Amino acid sequence: MKQALIVWGGWPGHQPEQVAAIFRGILEGSGYEVEVSDKLEAFADAQKLMALDLIVPVWTMGEIGEELVKNVSAAVQSGVGIAGCHGGMYDSFRKSVHWQFMTGGNWVSHPGGDGVEYTVNIKNSSSPLLEGIDDFTVKSEQYYLHVDPAVEVLATTRFPVVPGPHSLNKAVDMPVVWTKRWGVGRVFYCSLGHQADIVEMPPVKEMMRRGLLWKAKGWPPIKRAWPGRIYSSIASLEGHFLCKS
Repeated sequence: MKQALIVWGGWPGHQPEQVAAIFRGILEGSGYEVEVSDKLEAFADAQKLMALDLIVPVWTMGEIGEELVKNVSAAVQSGVGIAGCHGGMYDSFRKSVHWQFMTGGNWVSHPGGDGVEYTVNIKNSSSPLLEGIDDFTVKSEQYYLHVDPAVEVLATTRFPVVPGPHSLNKAVDMPVVWTKRWGVGRVFYCSLGHQADIVEMPPVKEMMRRGLLWKAKGWPPIKRAWPGRIYSSIASLEGHFLCKS
């Protein structure tokens, strides 16, 4: 049986316990044995992490020791998958550049706050991960991100939607969903998921289902898609991250 570890905590505004429960349901429904922890010390056993198939962080605005990040990084480099959404993976540990390098970047803003109506555009891609899912509109936080140029972008959103100091620049298509490699491990991220109700939206939940199951051993079966509509509600580098700049 495949093994997954979900670690939730940090800022409670993102409803990490509820989001973790959604992910647990998806994984157990797909035949995974799932361990759920609300302690970062779950990352302390490096050998245990290496034996997993998937790590799912659901932790916003926390602080983490470098040794724990190194353990997660080494596991992913070895082939363990890591997948997550919103601030639970991309705003987990603002002081850890190692975490950001592994996951593909970091959150910087959400102009307009919660309740901004914007469109998620599914890109034509060599990846089948989002095949059959149409563009859709959501009312939620629109994440403005700093993103690793090495990622494979699967969905985007257009900025600006609301005025701000950024809005006098040219329009930009910001990644919403992407994949990348870290060593031989697969990384999946979706910027949607401010709270549990957004994660439960059919296209978002389906994207997360596919991302969570996107593993080195193969692609999960594709379930039905939904028409567009508005939904509301590497080891040699380890030493570098110990250096202060």
